[in-house]
Amino acid sequence: MASKLFDRLRRTLFKEGELPSETDGHGADDFPESSELEDDTDCVSARLGGTLCFEGEGVLDSEDAGDASGPDSDSDFFGESIDNACSSTETSPIGPSPKTSNMITRQLQENWQSSRTRCIPEKLIFEVTDASVVHETNSKYVLYTIHVIHSGTFDKTPAVITRRYTDFERLHSRLRRRHGDEMNGVYFPRKKLRKNFAAETIAKRSRAFEQYLTHLHSLLELRSTPTFLEFFYLGDLRAGQMLMRVGRYQDALGSLLNALRLQEKLGCHQLLQLNQLQRVHWFFTLSALVTCFQELEQLSEAQEHCDRALQDLAPSQEALQQHQLHPLLIPLLQSNVRLSWKVSKDKRRWEALLQEIQEQGIDIGNQPNLKECLIKESIEDSEGLVRAKDKNEDVP
Repeated sequence: MASKLFDRLRRTLFKEGELPSETDGHGADDFPESSELEDDTDCVSARLGGTLCFEGEGVLDSEDAGDASGPDSDSDFFGESIDNACSSTETSPIGPSPKTSNMITRQLQENWQSSRTRCIPEKLIFEVTDASVVHETNSKYVLYTIHVIHSGTFDKTPAVITRRYTDFERLHSRLRRRHGDEMNGVYFPRKKLRKNFAAETIAKRSRAFEQYLTHLHSLLELRSTPTFLEFFYLGDLRAGQMLMRVGRYQDALGSLLNALRLQEKLGCHQLLQLNQLQRVHWFFTLSALVTCFQELEQLSEAQEHCDRALQDLAPSQEALQQHQLHPLLIPLLQSNVRLSWKVSKDKRRWEALLQEIQEQGIDIGNQPNLKECLIKESIEDSEGLVRAKDKNEDVP
């Protein structure tokens, strides 16, 4: 093959008449490369002679096949290694006996079962994750960012609040005024006249606020009080309502979702039957989320929150006969029937309840829609109710 290529190259470089004849006996001397190429070709073909075999015992069917079948081949080496390893394990005086191995396996299984059934107690963790100095026109203060997290499990939805020193001070004074006996022994960091914005002071106050909230939440009599609960979520609830009034539903959604997470972590849902004000705030939060999701065309989320609110708002037969209905019940029912139809959910239960309300003589056609009810409603706090009560008692 190489000689043919060389001849073709010679024809292109020289004319046929000028090429010396190979029969003159000088061809090999004038062009020694030709003979060298021919010899190399023969050597290469000889070295590559034979056939590869991938069947049987995997031995190469060539002149070098005998070398691969010797005792130094990989298969023999690994075979001997495995045999030696097995024999050494069986005869080793320190190798694990079957009885010991079974005991270790049983202990591991028991530990695994106990770890799966062990109940890890959950508690709230209050962690200050940031403290920044805020400069305003006539004031300067430190704003603390606090994450509220469930421990004992992976918390996918941590809630966040931002508070300044005066907010904590106001909470402490209200709790001492209303729950003086329970507040005995609760430490609160004192205000300083100097170095309030020093890094060391801010760090110490951050740790002190974490311990303060943890201590309050550990006291059963205090963690369920409206004053303590409203400290966390009421600001977001009012901010969400203000944003809804100006049509900023996307911004309102963030505040309302954070308010809902805070109420869930603080256990407000378990206090609906005990605290009327917490009941009002809980249903306002869910109803406001329904409105925001509906305005943003997120109908599945709107229907889920609407259904969640109605599960607790559905009246008993006695309350229905006495017309003791929550102000948001009929707007929520009408919204849920419409949303369930759009997202292909079962709406027969709520349609039947609307029919029962109508049969009781209640006009469901002239009711304001859900958004109108929420925008007009005034979100009151426990402090405002106490002041109103005291004012009424002072009137002769």
